[in-house]
Amino acid sequence: MGCTTLLKLTTILSLIIPLILALQYQTAFSNDIEEDEEYIVDTPLSNLRSRSRFLASVIKRGAHCNPISYNVCNGVSANKGKSILHCCKTHCRDVLGDRNNCGGCGNKCKQGQRCCNGKCTDTFYNVNHCGKCNKKCQNGVKCEYGYCGYA
Repeated sequence: MGCTTLLKLTTILSLIIPLILALQYQTAFSNDIEEDEEYIVDTPLSNLRSRSRFLASVIKRGAHCNPISYNVCNGVSANKGKSILHCCKTHCRDVLGDRNNCGGCGNKCKQGQRCCNGKCTDTFYNVNHCGKCNKKCQNGVKCEYGYCGYA
């Protein structure tokens, strides 16, 4: 009876451990830069019709734009210089952090890459962008699988 209990426990653990590792992997590589709900414009826009100066300095992520008639975000600096907005097709996109518009409209990063400062970057093995953009490993520590000093 003890042997079958041990076998059942081993089977359960062999199913649970990969689930825990998968959840940890998903958390480590979440979209922290790309998921901002709005961009705070560094210089308030004069072409936005708004009663409030604050409302003229906020552009929601994915806001509607038109490069010809309603170009509210082309080349606009936001979030203290961490974002540069461009009107890609009909939506405002941050070309410094958007995987589908990295460095410019329509420039898609490959599978497993993130858009770090406008460049498609492999965050699995890059000591300057380990697991996410701008996460640096300590001197002499390797970045492996998105973790500094992975053993």
